[in-house]
Amino acid sequence: MENSAFRPFETALAEEEALPVLQSALAGADDGEIFAERHKSESLVFDDGRLRSASYDASEGFGLRAVKGDVAGYAHSTDVSIEALKRAAETARLAVGEGGGTYADAPQATNVKLYTDADPISAEPFPVKVETLREIDAFARDLDQKVVQVSASLAASLQEIEILRADGVRVQDVRPMARLNVSVIVEKDGRRESGSAGGGGRVGLDGLIEPASWQAKVREALRIALVNLEAVPAPAGELDVVLGPGWPGILLHEAIGHGLEGDFNRKGSSAFAGLMGRQIAAKGVTVLDDGTIADRRGSISIDDEGTPSQKTTLIEDGRLVGFMQDRQNARLMGVASTGNGRRQSYAHAPMPRMTNTYMLGGDSDPADLVAGMKDGIWAVGFGGGQVDITNGKFVFSCTEAYRVRDGKVGEPVKGATLIGDGATALKQIRALGNDMELDPGMGNCGKQGQWVPVGVGQPSVLMSGLTVGGSAT
Repeated sequence: MENSAFRPFETALAEEEALPVLQSALAGADDGEIFAERHKSESLVFDDGRLRSASYDASEGFGLRAVKGDVAGYAHSTDVSIEALKRAAETARLAVGEGGGTYADAPQATNVKLYTDADPISAEPFPVKVETLREIDAFARDLDQKVVQVSASLAASLQEIEILRADGVRVQDVRPMARLNVSVIVEKDGRRESGSAGGGGRVGLDGLIEPASWQAKVREALRIALVNLEAVPAPAGELDVVLGPGWPGILLHEAIGHGLEGDFNRKGSSAFAGLMGRQIAAKGVTVLDDGTIADRRGSISIDDEGTPSQKTTLIEDGRLVGFMQDRQNARLMGVASTGNGRRQSYAHAPMPRMTNTYMLGGDSDPADLVAGMKDGIWAVGFGGGQVDITNGKFVFSCTEAYRVRDGKVGEPVKGATLIGDGATALKQIRALGNDMELDPGMGNCGKQGQWVPVGVGQPSVLMSGLTVGGSAT
């Protein structure tokens, strides 16, 4: 892949040739575009004392979409040529039928750039990346003799996109991404436990491979592993729970965020469908989706339909006030797009997706939230979870949690799972800490087979009567 600027409508698909083909395909359509993309990525994994894998991938292609009503025709190809475009136009055109639609106005243009367009892959020499991972491994082992295994990874990518609409509007975006992850396994008296830490964003690798940055991640991964080494089986039952700030916002993202995406609500399949303007959460709860935060993992200068990213209030003081919208669902629901039309790649059609979804902080001291619990769990870290969008029911596992009795933080617990449903959980919020923070930049979100990078965040949150699954008898 060459490093010159990505200009498919000046090179492989000359605009004077591509535009008439697109206009013919979208005659009588409500919306549509050509989405061209060039993407490259590199990943290095250092595991158990050696470089386990090093991979590089590069791809290029386009997708052509024709939208009519609630139907969309989509065709894509890795062959960026006028011949492939004509074939794609014939396929996508089938969704338009006899036509009759009025082509929607183009998104409002913006010159806002939320991140650098520098390539994070070529910013650092390959040997430097390998040596950094080797140093991470050695540093972790030197920190504590209980460390028996270390895994560290560096990943970087650059996505270049250009969108052409039938009205001749063209928009571009260049999106970098970089991330460093560290995982350690410790052993004591035959028992093994793990801990992990990491993060990144739409930034270069230079900040991530600075010793001060990666050493902090190693220390955090080791701290979590050592905590889990002393953990006892978690209790089971209905308990008060304090969620920590930052990454625990993944529960908010999954249990509530997906239910506030426009397509699920238009189709009536969301637990929040038909509740616009209603009180769906405790007073004081305000939730936003904000793709405009500089350098964040979930941020996008424009979405994958060309709409500028926005800061959208979803829940305000407990009331449902907004949904996340792409262009198609927004039009069908009679509202404006919120800049949430996202797709994994040129091979996928866009749909409403989250960017950085977070809950605003309150005015409580986080320590007071824990001190006020009679019997409960303080859940600081989260792993995987499952959610049913239609009813909001969720199950999430805790990677770091502690038992709290009479306001005192006690022993760490392992095997704790939080069980509930988003709609009920929102109303069980009793207090919000003044410590809102965003996650360190490690989220990926899946929906209908598509994956996109996202961010989450929240303050410490006190919830009453949440079901905790555990193994303690």
